[in-house]
Amino acid sequence: MKKVTRKNYRVSSKLIHGPELMTKQWDFSHHVVPPQSSSVTYAVSSAQRGALGFIQFASETELNQEPILIYDRLEEPNRNMLEERLALAEGGDMAVAFTTGMAAISAVLGVLTKSGEHIIAHHTLYGCTYSLLANWFPRDGKNVTFTNLLDIEKVMREIKKETRVIYLETPSNPTLEIIDLGELRKAVDKVNSKRKKEEKIKIVVDNTFATPFCQRPISLGADISLASLTKGIGGFGTDMGGIVVGPKELRTALLMYRKDFGGVLAPKSAWPTLVYGLPTLDIRMRKQQATAMQVAEFLEKHPKIARVSYPGLKSHPQYKIARKQLVDCDGNFAPGSMLYFVIKGKPAAASKSGSVIIDHLAEKSLVITLAVSLGMIKTLIEHPSSMTHAAIPINEQEKFGIDPGGIRLSMGIEDACDIICDLENALKLIK
Repeated sequence: MKKVTRKNYRVSSKLIHGPELMTKQWDFSHHVVPPQSSSVTYAVSSAQRGALGFIQFASETELNQEPILIYDRLEEPNRNMLEERLALAEGGDMAVAFTTGMAAISAVLGVLTKSGEHIIAHHTLYGCTYSLLANWFPRDGKNVTFTNLLDIEKVMREIKKETRVIYLETPSNPTLEIIDLGELRKAVDKVNSKRKKEEKIKIVVDNTFATPFCQRPISLGADISLASLTKGIGGFGTDMGGIVVGPKELRTALLMYRKDFGGVLAPKSAWPTLVYGLPTLDIRMRKQQATAMQVAEFLEKHPKIARVSYPGLKSHPQYKIARKQLVDCDGNFAPGSMLYFVIKGKPAAASKSGSVIIDHLAEKSLVITLAVSLGMIKTLIEHPSSMTHAAIPINEQEKFGIDPGGIRLSMGIEDACDIICDLENALKLIK
């Protein structure tokens, strides 16, 4: 068996081989690729050992010891190994994986808040997240305020004694706004300095768009970073999943919540992200964001485009913040693979033009696919107003900056010239 002595390997290498050559989660020393777990339940050698497994599950000490496997919904090897690597990638103490990104969001907010408490959320969010906060949480007596987190002073005015969480995406979906996590952290710390431990406000960041390749929110001031594994981290669009990364003191509550609500990531879904997704994240994102920059520059110069939102462009309103926050592990600017553009014209006309472009690409383009989701190796295009963000009322969309004529592009790894050529041909169809 290898005995690796050097410790300072790059993160990109560790995401392929794991934080260490061996893991306490499973002995697969003779496998080049970790085997896929397929057992729902696990045999134990005695009733005493079975009882000990239940005692150890979700205990504060379990993080540093070999788990006693009992039942898939509690713990299993593929998922545990994936959690180890995701904690490493995001720079957190621990990670807990869920069946979807929305399950991860529901869990972390369910753990951090109870009835009568208050959440502040950025006004531009993924449609399903908005629906969760606006439609379902009030039924449980949880109050939610949507506001503009770009304005830190405004956020501070919204804080109440019952506020427990400030929730945001950065970059935001779909408009790619960048919220200054360092400034938000300073402001929240001032409030928290006067509060008891159990009343302190937690900053929760959805890092789905950036992925840990481009941004590690915990290092920038967030308490918790979460993401959909279905998107850039998974990379291939084959399996759903979600992850919560944060301090070790939250692990017990998250595991118990996952156990009782049942939103546990299946081993057959954990395995592709462990074996294909994370190991290729570095190389995929380098290609995707290089393509995104070329496409963004093309669209920004096009006479039929009103504006382009891409953090890599100097025209981006939060470009300076992006340069500070969106940085890979080598310190290079990493603006990501997502962009958002708006067609010229009044809202109704722009929306109609957008439909013409999208419909043409759906039928005629080999390299651009009309589909929701993002972060895949295939380039995806969609109309947020009528698709991913349809749960948000139209009047609210416009107030939050989601333009009826806005189009979201998730760059894949196809040749940039082919993508630009097909976009150019589609744009010729509108006046």
